[in-house]
Amino acid sequence: MVRFCCEHCGRKISVQDKHAGKRGKCPECGTVIVIPAKSTVITFHCPSCDQRISVPKTHAGKEVQCPSCKDRFIVPATDFDISPETQSPPAEREFSTGALTFLDVPAEYKLKDQPASQTNESEKDVGTELEPEEDEPREEESIGERKLPWYIDILLYPTSPSGLIHLIIFVVIPLLIAIVRTLMGPLGIAVGLPGFLLNLVIGLYLCWFITECVRDSANGGTRAPEAFATSSLGDMWSQALHIIGCYLILLGPVGFYHIFTQKTDAIFWLLLAYGAFFFPMGLLACIMFDSVRGLNPILLVCSIVSTFFQYLGLVLLIVAIILAFSALPSMETDDTQTSPMSNIFALIAGGIFYGLSVYVVLVIAHLIGRFYWRNQEKLNWEV
Repeated sequence: MVRFCCEHCGRKISVQDKHAGKRGKCPECGTVIVIPAKSTVITFHCPSCDQRISVPKTHAGKEVQCPSCKDRFIVPATDFDISPETQSPPAEREFSTGALTFLDVPAEYKLKDQPASQTNESEKDVGTELEPEEDEPREEESIGERKLPWYIDILLYPTSPSGLIHLIIFVVIPLLIAIVRTLMGPLGIAVGLPGFLLNLVIGLYLCWFITECVRDSANGGTRAPEAFATSSLGDMWSQALHIIGCYLILLGPVGFYHIFTQKTDAIFWLLLAYGAFFFPMGLLACIMFDSVRGLNPILLVCSIVSTFFQYLGLVLLIVAIILAFSALPSMETDDTQTSPMSNIFALIAGGIFYGLSVYVVLVIAHLIGRFYWRNQEKLNWEV
């Protein structure tokens, strides 16, 4: 395991060795950081009271004070158990005085400036107290690692506070607009144009958030990102074009064929298989390269070949989720009733179905980004 501290908030993080050199988001502050090649945290024990302590490696060779027994000692250069049982006599110990400075070391770890004329007696009070670790240290969160079994955890992806808030924005607001327009009857036309424009903005925002989910998952995120749109409508429209363009190029042919022929023959199923197989990789490439040029056939084919079995598993998993969603019972309404209440009930039923659809789309976006997180070395896109 590689153990290090976030350079922004100081949170201790651990990841598997295979992720060294990759980028990931700090689970505490969300800042994108580069995972170091080696651990940058030293764990050791106080030589007097055996208190377990962890500090950044920048403290190696520095004199500090134990927070438990107040004894002063020198931090070892590497992970080392200097408990009393394994401790050599003080006269035989040699510690590196080090030539390290306190640059970039958090203020709470710095030693106080020591006057040159200070006596040995007064030196006993010099030094900062290190933060002790608990007897049973809290399990450090690992970037990209799951706490639950993957087949459960992927379905919980949109359940972060940010994800739930976005679901309300994408589902509840359009539903309220439709209900108000229905209750107003003939006067509902007054909210028609403003409601349409607001729904259009929400649709662009949804496309932007989908791309954020893919990118965040590609950096190791396991829950919907804590991000809200600060982009202009032009940027949102650009992100929407990536998704729309990918859909039209890869899944458009089967849609147009079915519309104009009303057939579900062998050609229909071949076009559907073509679109379903290439769409996840095409969408990932468009989002990661931030351009529809990610749909380059040579790039897509080479990427699929280099990760064939992993990508095939991704496609089958996405298809299984879509089929499971399609098998859910629908809430049908009586079309013969035209009362306002029956119309509102139909709108609510449609809103619930739409909300589930958005939920599934966010899960699929997470799976696509997660595929990049696990196979970026094989893809070698140099994004």
